Amino acid sequence: MINEKCLGYGTAPSLIRELFAYGLEKAKTVGPENVYDYSMGNPSIPAPAKVNESIRSIVGKEDPLKLHGYSLANGIEEVREAIAENLNRRFHCNAKAGELYLTCGCAPALVSVARALTSCPEDEFIINAPYFPEYNQFFTNAGAKLRIIPADTATFQLNFDRIEEALNEHTSAVVINSPNNPSGVVYSEETLRKLGDLLDKACAKYGHPIYIIADEPYRELVYDGVKVPFLPNLYPNTIVCYSWSKSLSLPGERIGYFYVNGRCADAEKVYAAASGAAREIGNVNAPTLIQRTVGLCVDEEPDLETYDKNRTLLYRSLVSYGYECVRPEGAFYLLVKAPGGDAEAFSEKAKREQNLLLVPCTGFGCPGYLRIAYCVSNEMIRRSLPAFQALLCDGKDESERR
Repeated sequence: MINEKCLGYGTAPSLIRELFAYGLEKAKTVGPENVYDYSMGNPSIPAPAKVNESIRSIVGKEDPLKLHGYSLANGIEEVREAIAENLNRRFHCNAKAGELYLTCGCAPALVSVARALTSCPEDEFIINAPYFPEYNQFFTNAGAKLRIIPADTATFQLNFDRIEEALNEHTSAVVINSPNNPSGVVYSEETLRKLGDLLDKACAKYGHPIYIIADEPYRELVYDGVKVPFLPNLYPNTIVCYSWSKSLSLPGERIGYFYVNGRCADAEKVYAAASGAAREIGNVNAPTLIQRTVGLCVDEEPDLETYDKNRTLLYRSLVSYGYECVRPEGAFYLLVKAPGGDAEAFSEKAKREQNLLLVPCTGFGCPGYLRIAYCVSNEMIRRSLPAFQALLCDGKDESERR
């Protein structure tokens, strides 16, 4: 009487959460200052002041029945209008409130869109590695198949030869996550235009639209003047899934949206299908108080100075020690090639010998690499640097040490 697939998901271990739990337990015996936990991508900068100010203002002024009552299933209209106006000011995209659907974070947005674009078991989604491991559940539970494209470890842009090989008459969409979790890489405009050209040819060849699903919870977290191209402007058949979890440091409030670009093929049907899928999974009426809050805060920007300081310190330090690292342009992750090539073994060694908690990226489709979430205190990074040095030194033989 129990759904075995759901049981499997519910009992399968999460390495990230296991590492996090290990760190909490270990801290009880060695002290929290001696545990270096880089496992969780939990924002470590506070929400902009306007967020809390807005919450207080709304609670103080709003009729409690209205404040805590239902909104429209797709969200409060004036909030969606504010979001559309923000997108139009920034990206000149002519977004409309009726093209936005507010969700309880980015995950249900992705699930809703995946279900909307799956009409039969033969449908396929192309996923580019490295990728967020939960994609496996989000897209296969829609009833579709996944085509995983290996990472281009030379550039960590897109592996076009393999994408072209994977495209076929069953392709529904290509999933893009930029800035990327776990690499921190931002896909360039050149890369995305090339992908758009490739998909235009595939659409013509197979006689149906192939969409891009742009998973963008880290869109505002970029450094060194890097710009994240707004994909609907480059490839009309784009559906954006977004969350304020990272940009406003609100992961626990669960608020995001999907945006079906009005220039998409069958845009009205896609929006209606995704709305129906949201209803099917019970994702209607995102929390009303937080809807109103983000409606007042859509123009707020994160203070990235702390993340940038952490990024610079960690990247420069590890490279100077001899680690091979992918330079992050966005998000708050550093991707490191595991010394010796076995990420699981190195992660276990780091945990056991140095209380250093690093996530192996096999589950991200990138074996042999480790993810370091640097959304932590700068002081912890400084304390952890000798541990990184010691691990690399221990991995060398005596001749190398001399």
